[in-house]
Amino acid sequence: MADLLRPAWMLKPAMIPRKPLSVQLVSTSPAQSPLWAQALRDAVRRPQELLHLLALDKLTLPLNLDPDFPLRVPRAYVARMRKGDIHDPLLRQVLPLAAENLRVPGFERDPLDELNSQRQPGLLHKYPGRVLLVTTGACAIHCRYCFRRHYPYDTARPADFADKLELLRADSSLHEVIFSGGDPLTLSDERLGDWINALATIPHLRRIRLHSRVPVVLPTRITVACLKVLTSTRLQTLLVIHANHANEIDAEVQHALRTLSAAGILLYNQSVLLRGVNDSVTALADLSEVLISAQVAPYYLHLLDRVAGAAHFEVPETEATQLLQQLRAQVSGYLVPQLVREVVGLPYKQPICV
Repeated sequence: MADLLRPAWMLKPAMIPRKPLSVQLVSTSPAQSPLWAQALRDAVRRPQELLHLLALDKLTLPLNLDPDFPLRVPRAYVARMRKGDIHDPLLRQVLPLAAENLRVPGFERDPLDELNSQRQPGLLHKYPGRVLLVTTGACAIHCRYCFRRHYPYDTARPADFADKLELLRADSSLHEVIFSGGDPLTLSDERLGDWINALATIPHLRRIRLHSRVPVVLPTRITVACLKVLTSTRLQTLLVIHANHANEIDAEVQHALRTLSAAGILLYNQSVLLRGVNDSVTALADLSEVLISAQVAPYYLHLLDRVAGAAHFEVPETEATQLLQQLRAQVSGYLVPQLVREVVGLPYKQPICV
């Protein structure tokens, strides 16, 4: 049991599960709460504490203290921030500034019109062949540019999974289910395993894809038990992580990502182009280099989804295309993510050609 609770990257290679694998799901009791669950509970939640940890508490900053989307950041992620630097790119992604309260034309609470894409509450069908399951409203970190920061998670009712399962079973055009949220890796191994095993009984499904920031912000979540859940299925498993800056991926994160890859899980990264975070060719090149070294393919670079509260992060399309042109001139082609935006009604992410 001790090994099941241990981060997988701490184990010897022979102890890491690889596909194909047939094991029984092992759950843990509250008394055996794993490190990652403890770290979630211990996340920094007060802006004043975060600024104190970074030796910035003497600064007077206009903050947003909205209780509907409060600060939440794991301490391991805080440890990667530069002390004394208010412009640190990791800090900028999580610090709730008063600029979020500005009302800017074109920035809306549901910028992708997701509520009108629901086949059931919490089951979104925007693209042919695949559906997105809102598994939870919980996240390990609250990113201030999140396009679902206003999403009504209380209506998603993940407990009604049986109804969703019947809908998926009846639609043979579907081949892939995307676990999103919130963040699906904040769920217990038992809950994840139950859902994956249920989906595997639907013959026309081929893949599950998880969209998660957890391997980056909370790498201790990648335990042997977690790997067993993700690989003990006939379904092909893909994991799309979310990192925006090279400083997010330290040695511990790299170990966790390589362990996922060694278990047969395909890894991709999607980023958001953010003012003051990664809006330079150097930042984009450094991110791609550290991703590929961790066996993660650069996938998408998104233009900002225009969600209310995030206007101060926006980088104009003309500037974005210039950055991608410069990036192409500096790195190999496989290190260049595809620049895209999501347009309501299109059956795919819209490429921004450069």
